[in-house]
Formats: sequence, C-alpha cells, structure tokens
Amino acid sequence: MTFVIVTGRPPRWLAPVVEQTGHTGLAVCANGAVLYDLHTRQVVREYLLEPEAAGSLVRGLRDALPEVTFAVERPLGVGGSVDGSDFGHEPEYFVRHPLPEGVLVAAAEDLVSRPIVKILARHESLGPDELLARAREVVGGLATLTHSSRDGLIEISATGISKASGLAALAEEQGVAAEDVVAFGDMPNDLPMLEWAGHAVAVANAHPDVLALADEVTASHEEDGVAVVLERLFP
Repeated sequence: MTFVIVTGRPPRWLAPVVEQTGHTGLAVCANGAVLYDLHTRQVVREYLLEPEAAGSLVRGLRDALPEVTFAVERPLGVGGSVDGSDFGHEPEYFVRHPLPEGVLVAAAEDLVSRPIVKILARHESLGPDELLARAREVVGGLATLTHSSRDGLIEISATGISKASGLAALAEEQGVAAEDVVAFGDMPNDLPMLEWAGHAVAVANAHPDVLALADEVTASHEEDGVAVVLERLFP
C-alpha cells in the first residue's frame, strides 16, 4: 500500500504532520500544485499559475467584489526547501495564522507579477460557498477555484490543477490505477480527487457536496473515521 497525504496546505504546514505521524513519503500539497518529499523536505515539482492569468483574475475579482483581499503561495522551486519566503499578502489581507519571517507584503498586482503556486482570496462578509460561486462567474476558465474553509476564503490554482491532477500524476508514475485508490475527504477541494478515485470516503462532518458524492460515509474526524476504514481494509 502507498499512503499519500493530499492537502490544500502548503509545504510549510507539513512538518507537524511528519512529527505526529512519522510518515515521510510524498505529499501532494497546495491542492495539487506542489509535490513535496516529506523525507528530504524538498519540492519535487510545481505547477504554477502564470502572471498574465493571475493578473487578469485579480482585476476581475476586484471589480466584481471590491472588498476582496489577496494573498499568494509563492514557489520554492524544484529542490527548494521551506525558508519563509513562500507566502505573500496584501496589507489589507487578514492573516489568521502565525507567519514565518520573510513574508512579502505588497499590492496584489506585485504579488502576482511572477508565477505563483496559488492565490488566496478573502471576503469578510461572504461565506465560502457564495464567494466561490460568485468568483467562478468572474474567473471562468482562467484558473481552477475551490475552497476548504468555513469562512470567506477561496483558493485559486492554474487551470486543470487540483488534488485529483496531483494524485493522478503520482499514481500513474507508481503504476497504480484510479480504481485501486481509496481517497478520503471532507471539503469542496476534495471533490475532484474523490470523483477520480475508485472508492471515495467522506467523514460524517464533511461538506454537503462531499457527502453527496462519496461512495461511503465513515465516522467523523473526532471519531477517527479514516482509521475505522483503514482498519477494515487492512486488518
């Protein structure tokens, strides 16, 4: 069995997972935009959003939703390691988590002037589902939009990049067919991966769209729902 962490989180957030689980395999990060080696703590590959598309969608979203603020996940480069320079945000963007030194604070137009991993767009008065729906009307096919939040935050990646694309590429390299993959999820950014995998499992506290798509619903995360399924599959 190959176990792969597939997450919306950037590589810098993965160190606690390694410390708590001891898992040192590969991780698909940033909703499929980064393949990261947990053992060497280096980037294996990146799929970036180019400045022309990023600039267009920033302008479009700003026009349609004037209160939106932006942050970006910045590339580390193949072979790169987490060094604190992989995040940037506008001065107005409300940061909810502690940030390392080296974070770039600049206007959105400057943040997207070079290729980036993904854009984070925050709106303080809209919920994530409404913000995602309205943003998709503006962005169209310029990028891939999703969310994994319970407040007004959406995540924007290059067109065609998702958890599904990242995991599918890795599975193909390792000779694993989609029908042999069991995937677990709880939020809308998991939907492409769950649709691609042979068996999709949602935890009981998942987003309604995830519950509707899943082949199986296990116990909630507080009741170790993933472990319940893994123990059944690998007694």
